Amino acid sequence: MNITLGVLGIAIAMAASAIGVVTVAARRFDRVPMCAWLVLGGAALSVFAMERALITRDFSVSYVAANGSHATPALFNVATLWAALEGSILLWALILAGYLVLVMLKFRHRLDDPLVGWAMAVLFLVCLFFFVLMFNWPSLELAQPFRRVDVPPGFDGPGPNPLLQNHWLMAVHPPMLYLGYVGFTVPFAFAVAALATGRLGEGWLVETRRWTLFAWAFLTAGIILGAWWSWDVLGWGGYWGWDPVENASLLPWLTGTAYLHSVMVQERRGMLRVWNLSLVCATFSLTILGTFLTRSGLVDSVHAFSADAVGPALLVFFALVVAATVGLIAWRGDRLRSLGQIDSSLSREASFLANNLLFGMFAFVVLLGTVFPLIVESLDGRRISVGTPFFDRMTMPVGLLLLFLMAVAPVLPWRKTTVERLSERLLWPGWVAVASGLVALLVGARGLAPLLAFTLAGFAGGAALRQLVLAARRQGWRGLVGRANGGMVVHLGVVVVAVALAASNSYLHQSELTIGRGQTATVSGHEIAFVGTEERVFDNKTTVEALVLVDGALVRPGVSRFANGGVVRTPGTVSSPVRDIQVAVLDLPDGVAGSAGVRVTVQPLTLWLWVGGAIMLAGAAFSAFPGRRRVPTTAVSAPVPRVPLRKREVPVA
Repeated sequence: MNITLGVLGIAIAMAASAIGVVTVAARRFDRVPMCAWLVLGGAALSVFAMERALITRDFSVSYVAANGSHATPALFNVATLWAALEGSILLWALILAGYLVLVMLKFRHRLDDPLVGWAMAVLFLVCLFFFVLMFNWPSLELAQPFRRVDVPPGFDGPGPNPLLQNHWLMAVHPPMLYLGYVGFTVPFAFAVAALATGRLGEGWLVETRRWTLFAWAFLTAGIILGAWWSWDVLGWGGYWGWDPVENASLLPWLTGTAYLHSVMVQERRGMLRVWNLSLVCATFSLTILGTFLTRSGLVDSVHAFSADAVGPALLVFFALVVAATVGLIAWRGDRLRSLGQIDSSLSREASFLANNLLFGMFAFVVLLGTVFPLIVESLDGRRISVGTPFFDRMTMPVGLLLLFLMAVAPVLPWRKTTVERLSERLLWPGWVAVASGLVALLVGARGLAPLLAFTLAGFAGGAALRQLVLAARRQGWRGLVGRANGGMVVHLGVVVVAVALAASNSYLHQSELTIGRGQTATVSGHEIAFVGTEERVFDNKTTVEALVLVDGALVRPGVSRFANGGVVRTPGTVSSPVRDIQVAVLDLPDGVAGSAGVRVTVQPLTLWLWVGGAIMLAGAAFSAFPGRRRVPTTAVSAPVPRVPLRKREVPVA
């Protein structure tokens, strides 16, 4: 029954997506809502069938046989839906169908508008692609979650990957990422619609601003939660390892962030049209590329799924998206020329152009380091790796320049300003920067790069606080809401994250030691004592925990052996606003009097990564509320006044 329901749901959604495209093409807009609801209904039915199969342990479903188990706890059993390739595509399709219906409801009275019609057609096409991947084709295996398999009586599956059933964030982190990834389909659809219809003004930007903001916020939340999960579970002493799949989530975040800034220039001055269309199309393309990297089996990662035929299909789809968008932008090139121009390098539009260049450079470096090993391997079969030193060395200067721009750009007016006026506006942020650098020196910070980061973070934070104080004086509590003011709150969150990144990476101390029962050791001034071990039995695993006192506080790092044979080491962490101290077990004692091998990691200010992420999300929420309306600046640059020429007097002979 589960297979029947699942296949039926996918068939309904696939057929409705195809009919939706035809309906829009035939201008039968009255039938678009029915098609959209059928797509969502079919997707929901297939997800319901898969969850029912997982909960009832229906091992006749191939996906359940490969990833389900009687030993999997209830929370992780539900989350098994997105623990492997086919189920994750199913969740992706459900979220995409949800966005499709939300767009239809938002614009239900304007479905006959060509811009909205084209956008709906693009959304239907993207839906169609993902449902085609999942349909049970007789002779083609892509990402079919509802294939039937025969299992012997008493069969029990292996359960999901042990790392995916070891922390509650498994139930939250992937859906957040997918809400962000898939959400960028909406602005992409409207961008393609604007190119197709030739309506290249600012209308499509207004329609999609909040959609882009929400997608960006979900992706931000997913990245922050993923870093927290990595820090709290893997026990390697870090939260970001420049893993190819981590990079795949960072890439659309970088281009999406650039787009959210750049779009303001087009709204106010009618400029950077090619930039904005390119950025929004690149963001969607990079979500497809990230999906390909995760699901192609080409990269070695704790996040990646096994190789499958879906990889080539995703790569072809990515190539088609890139070719179509580049072709459309080239086709409309003459109509994308800006009416105005940048009047001065000391202007907000000039700073946003520099912002685009820096984010583009950042994304290029990350993309190059991610795909270069794949290119080398495909060309000559050599396997190489691009490690953390490359990414740190190449991205650090760009990050510092972005911090500098975060300080200068908010105080710059549109069009032009004078050096004297800019210096006056940067006076207080400058003092905050000096104070930040001095405080960092006084507390013992050393090294050029971290001191620059702390100083520039103070500079950017001071500029954001200045803007918020001025806004609060003018508008009261509304000084925190609106795109500009909420954006300053986001900037404060970025500053907090930047300080935490600089401190935790520059002043990390890590030691590996062997310590006997009842003995103590000192690591970076902190007392570590090994008390003993304790065994705990769960439904899906057996965990042996080492009882360790860190400055008198008990932590329980352990080694878990899962029912499917997997082994996961989980650290114990003492967290405080000043530093985190994490203990991971390397070797458990052989007997009662044996010694334990542990790794102790001391990282300052790690807690502020999560605090900064929360501030960024709060700022994104504030940005979604309407702020004070501004009158757009005239797009055309101010003409140079002409002095009328006098008539030349002809001398009388």
